[in-house]
Amino acid sequence: MENNLKVWRAKHDLTQEDLAEKVGVTRQTINAIERGKYDPSLELAFKLANHFDCQIEDIFYYEAE
Repeated sequence: MENNLKVWRAKHDLTQEDLAEKVGVTRQTINAIERGKYDPSLELAFKLANHFDCQIEDIFYYEAE
């Protein structure tokens, strides 16, 4: 799964640590999501989308191989 999390975070002038605190995860989790090393749970994806007041699809997208 690909994502634009880093773009959304930058638009809102948040560090990885700031965002992690706001959604209740560690900075390492945010870093891993941004690098594509970790796919968030559906619950976390919703929390991130709610935080940025957008749809999950605005942050995360799937490209078939």
